[in-house]
Amino acid sequence: MTKSRKSETTDVLIIGGGPAGLSAFLWCRDLGLSALMVEKNSEFGGQLLWIHNTINNYLGRKAANGRELLDHFLSQIDDLDKFSIVGSSVVEFDPQTITATLSNGQIVQARTAIIATGVRRRRLGVPGESEFAGRGILESGARDKDQVRGKRVVIVGGGDAALENALILADFAETVYVVHRRSEFSARPDFVHSAAENPKVEFILSSTVNEFRGENKLNAVSISTDSSHRLLDVDAALIRIGVQPNSELAADQLERDPRNYLIVDHSGRTSFPRVFAIGDIAAPNSPTISSSVGSAATAVKEIFLQLASQV
Repeated sequence: MTKSRKSETTDVLIIGGGPAGLSAFLWCRDLGLSALMVEKNSEFGGQLLWIHNTINNYLGRKAANGRELLDHFLSQIDDLDKFSIVGSSVVEFDPQTITATLSNGQIVQARTAIIATGVRRRRLGVPGESEFAGRGILESGARDKDQVRGKRVVIVGGGDAALENALILADFAETVYVVHRRSEFSARPDFVHSAAENPKVEFILSSTVNEFRGENKLNAVSISTDSSHRLLDVDAALIRIGVQPNSELAADQLERDPRNYLIVDHSGRTSFPRVFAIGDIAAPNSPTISSSVGSAATAVKEIFLQLASQV
């Protein structure tokens, strides 16, 4: 991490250090643009740090998990530590002047900016959800599968992530309950079919979770339908109800869609011509590593042409 500085000026300010941000930084270096990357967490990687299972769909590189793919990405960028700030977030951002104030007090002035802040997991917002995190509520099915061996697990959600995790945990758990608020799943048909055929998996549809209960650790989940309530005895839970974009930065100025994703054109440009958004924060229909990396290349190429025309 670079030392704290009062101010910094650069061609491109990159906010976010996941696959999209890292790809943008690499392309800036390749095209001769100065760049400064700001990552609020203590390390780069973004959602790659969430992935604990094998990555098979990133063309040109298979990886055992997100960490392995991240190490591969970082191995291609020699001078990232000289032009990045980690562990500090952008607390104020002016898209008109491209000025950012960081939580460490530093001010960054740039000619253009790329927002690559990604998404975060959506929360249920029910009692016990925070209290039992790490005490029965799991972070990852693939990573924490050994913790559920011979136990009862509830998975909340109905998309690909929920059903895929149900299949992973069914190899270890005694029973896997899948609670979904709708009557049908949105997951891929092959995931739904495989889970339905698995004798360890039980679907509880048209139901919502009201509360996680326990003393020192989780031991029950309260669920309900329109007409009934049920207390489900479980030892562990995994919440997979989708994600929401980290688009609060300059939210009153940058144009967003009804789901709060940043709206961009074909090159990644937002409603402000010198501000771009790439990766998952601008791709609600294609939240993939491939899309993130590709959108970064497109945006930086456009920025290069834009800045060249101003010389």
